[in-house]
Amino acid sequence: MMSASQPSLRWRLVSRLSFLQTIFLSLLAVLIVAALWATGSFISLQPEDETINAISHSLARDQNGTLVLKETSTLAARRGDLPGLWFVVRDRSGATIKDGNVPPAYAAIGAALDGVGQARFGSNLGGSIVPAARLQWVSSPAGEVQVLTGMDGNVSTVRILGAMSIVFFSALLPLLIVTAIATMIAAPLVVRRAFSSLDSAVARAGQIDINCQGTRLPVDDVPREILPLVEAVNDALRRLDEGYERQKRLFSHLAHEWRTPVAILQTRLDSLPAGPLKERLFEDTVRLATLAEQFLDLQRLNHRFEPASVDLVDVAEHVVSELAPLAIAANYEPCFVRDEEVVEVLGDRMAIERAVTNLLQNAIQHGGRHGRITVHVSRATGITVTDEGSGIPEEERDRIFEPFHRLQGRGKGFGLGLNLVREIARLHGGKVCVIDGPTGGAAFRLSFPMAG
Repeated sequence: MMSASQPSLRWRLVSRLSFLQTIFLSLLAVLIVAALWATGSFISLQPEDETINAISHSLARDQNGTLVLKETSTLAARRGDLPGLWFVVRDRSGATIKDGNVPPAYAAIGAALDGVGQARFGSNLGGSIVPAARLQWVSSPAGEVQVLTGMDGNVSTVRILGAMSIVFFSALLPLLIVTAIATMIAAPLVVRRAFSSLDSAVARAGQIDINCQGTRLPVDDVPREILPLVEAVNDALRRLDEGYERQKRLFSHLAHEWRTPVAILQTRLDSLPAGPLKERLFEDTVRLATLAEQFLDLQRLNHRFEPASVDLVDVAEHVVSELAPLAIAANYEPCFVRDEEVVEVLGDRMAIERAVTNLLQNAIQHGGRHGRITVHVSRATGITVTDEGSGIPEEERDRIFEPFHRLQGRGKGFGLGLNLVREIARLHGGKVCVIDGPTGGAAFRLSFPMAG
């Protein structure tokens, strides 16, 4: 039986496929973003942005409203990183602050670029190298100002991490979410379709039992990786069928061979004078004949039968009349009781008759050789065979139906009769059980679904 703790191959494939797709798409997304970043098409971090940010946060107004520059720690750190730092700050009123060695090419720009939000400069035409510079209007504690500075320096780790966060949450994360959702929806459908051929093999395997020899698992459309396993199972089923056929032939041959010497013994017993020894030998011969019939019954149970109407009253009455001499010879009083004139079920009369015969023979063998053996037929309870012996212990009432199981101290039987009764009941959709008899003996109740 499959346990819930056992791993699912289907979901293992889905999870691993999803994991590999996530890794692949993540790497692809990172490469795409890196390429866009490198070309400046997605996001660009320039070192002068750090300088402009440090300058703008160092600006203020004095009591007269004059634009002034404060030496903040950020600006001081930037000066330390850029020994040649220079910049020009200008507000909308034209107030200007210059710091450092401003290149001559940028000293007189003034208000000419007030209408430009940001720009980059630099040239080496005519042999005169003009250093690169950046101009940008930014907001500051002193209001909106225009900052012009060089393009040297580096980008801080904080700004790099911030830019990476923007890239991740704006581009990479949505892509991963969409991909994960698509994978979780599509992957199970793909895997389920791939396993559809295995589902048919599982359904066929569920139909295999002892009465369906020759059944094989289908190999059509089975994945190439699973095919060796399916073929190995089919080979094992073939070997089991061959071994089972050999066993059936052996049992059938033995049963038929036993019949001949048993018949000879019964004929010779008839010529002996009456007495206790003849009765004992007669019982032993009956047991041998019963064993032969039980082996034949094992073979008959393997063949399907066409259900027909069977009268349990007629079957039970016939069995009691047939075995009454044996019961009387064993010092029993046979008794037949019926609650209805007719109790009909659907089944095989020969098999049901054999089941009742086995129950009655079991009572004769183990009923203590005294008292009454009662066969009772009722529509509500089926057929009940009761003796007045020592009964069957509670812990043994399930095991006695196992093949070749015998109660301790009661070794005259062969342990097949009750097993055959259970198999016959099962084939008819019924059941057999043991209950306490009214006088403390054993009562075997054989029930079948009623016809109609």
